[in-house]
Amino acid sequence: MQIGVPKEIKNHEYRVGLTPESVAEFVAHGHKVLVETGAGLGIGADDAAYTAAGATISATAAEVFATADMVVKVKEPQPDECAMLRPGQLLYTYLHLAPDPAQTKALVASGATCIAYETVTSPSGALPLLKPMSQVAGRMSIQAGATALEKAHGGRGVLLGGVPGVRPGKVVVLGGGVVGFNAAQMAVGLGADVTILDRNPDVLERLATHFESRAKTAYSTRTRVAELVAEADLVVGAVLIPGAAAPKLVTREHLATMNPGAVLVDVAIDQGGCFETSHATTHAEPTYEVDGIVHYCVANMPGGVARTSTYALNNVTLPYALRMADLGWQEALRRDEHLRNGLNVWDGKITCEAVAEALGYDFVPAETALSN
Repeated sequence: MQIGVPKEIKNHEYRVGLTPESVAEFVAHGHKVLVETGAGLGIGADDAAYTAAGATISATAAEVFATADMVVKVKEPQPDECAMLRPGQLLYTYLHLAPDPAQTKALVASGATCIAYETVTSPSGALPLLKPMSQVAGRMSIQAGATALEKAHGGRGVLLGGVPGVRPGKVVVLGGGVVGFNAAQMAVGLGADVTILDRNPDVLERLATHFESRAKTAYSTRTRVAELVAEADLVVGAVLIPGAAAPKLVTREHLATMNPGAVLVDVAIDQGGCFETSHATTHAEPTYEVDGIVHYCVANMPGGVARTSTYALNNVTLPYALRMADLGWQEALRRDEHLRNGLNVWDGKITCEAVAEALGYDFVPAETALSN
């Protein structure tokens, strides 16, 4: 199979779909890999490193898309990339389609087969290809929030860990999953006053056992969210409904109750955001203010630590990619129901129920694609 790795073109996106080490694995399996020139520079991997691993270097993204049987990326394809996809071609990347009707329409029109990292599941129901980036984003959310809280960046001028004789900053984490857990770990490590909200009693028990007295837990209700948000210096939005748009847990009315200069970090922005006043930002201009509240809503947070993120991502995406290359995507999906859950678009049809429901498409089960 011909594998194509284009350079990511989203604003300040430095990750790359395959590392040189991953390329070497494909080559060892008898596949050919075409990498766009400069694709790996953001992780410190130049064209020579890819050539040494057995890849061929392409001068243009157009050549990569034109010749690849499977395109491996990190972020959702941008409009110019969607236009280069073709019927029957396999796209393997993050998609986050539910809040993105324009991208969904373009992928449907392309006729390509699109497998989304974020909806591949594990036997336990977890999301193994989303997990490493959720870990990175959760940890980065506290770094970003701490910086945004500095007065020079529009914040309250609060140090999250405080100092002797001065109280620490109050951090509220909405959601106790992978993002929330990692955010809480970082915040607790800095010495902040941390409260984590979730609606799953088992999650709350696990968090309480892990953090003991170092962080508080609370069952998430509208009333409790409102109370805690009003007191917070930093609120991290860490909710996730797999494949679907994120629920809006913090409304504009909540902002009026908050301390001026408090910070909202919306890690759910890829799925539309969990704050009513959120809109996607970039690493170039990461924050904006609404009613005196600083919003950090960078849609590709892990891209800021591209080397760590790329290697962590390849650790989990590579085995599935090799399986699809070795067996063909249809046979690989027939054998693995969890990889099958990653199929979002096929032959102009939506094969992810949450996306179909969110955007008003007819839902076609993945099994239909595999029967053809």
